[in-house]
Amino acid sequence: MAVPAPAKVARGLAASEAVLVLLWCVHFRGGLSLGSPTNKGLIFNVHPVLMLIGFIIVGSEAIMSYKTLPWSHDTNKMVHMLLHAVALFLGSVGIYAAFKFHNESGIANLYSLHSWVGLGTICLYGIQWLLGVTTFFFPGASPTVRRRMLPWHVRSGLVVYVLALLAAELGFLEKLTFLQAGGLGRYSSEALLVNFTALLIVLLGASVVLYVTAPMHNENTHGYSAVHKP
Repeated sequence: MAVPAPAKVARGLAASEAVLVLLWCVHFRGGLSLGSPTNKGLIFNVHPVLMLIGFIIVGSEAIMSYKTLPWSHDTNKMVHMLLHAVALFLGSVGIYAAFKFHNESGIANLYSLHSWVGLGTICLYGIQWLLGVTTFFFPGASPTVRRRMLPWHVRSGLVVYVLALLAAELGFLEKLTFLQAGGLGRYSSEALLVNFTALLIVLLGASVVLYVTAPMHNENTHGYSAVHKP
């Protein structure tokens, strides 16, 4: 099965975002490290990289998997679950990096809207994943319960995804505001790169949501509707 054009666009945006966030954190911010004894900024750099790659990029692929993958329903369901597990793991390490940076730099935790939305999102992401696994995978609910739960699972998953997009936007805005207050030029290459990366996140999120909510030409293919089957 050929990958639909909207999914190709989303994947192109996702790849561009991965390149840009790595360019920002490695080229402009000096690199990545969870254990730098002197340059604590390297610890922080792990945070945006893993949050973006985990929740936004891998999470987007997990959401689209039922429509993009050509395999059987059970295989697609397994991939969907595993991709979300990878996203959750990367996001958890990213959250850890943010707390580690704050603690070792003497900065207060959880004082900003970004941190509130971000921490709430990862908690909801974990709850959503656990409910999905126990309802649709193992031990698995009855077919009747799964049919009733499916619309709520899909809707709540998209809500959590949108919250992840919001947290990412708030994070880029907060960090860029701090950098500009510290002397970074408003129209510098780094500032433009950060803003452009944040813009691509909006475009990726919009493309994913529009793609997965669009009616399918064949309801018996591998879309979300396939999960209705016991």
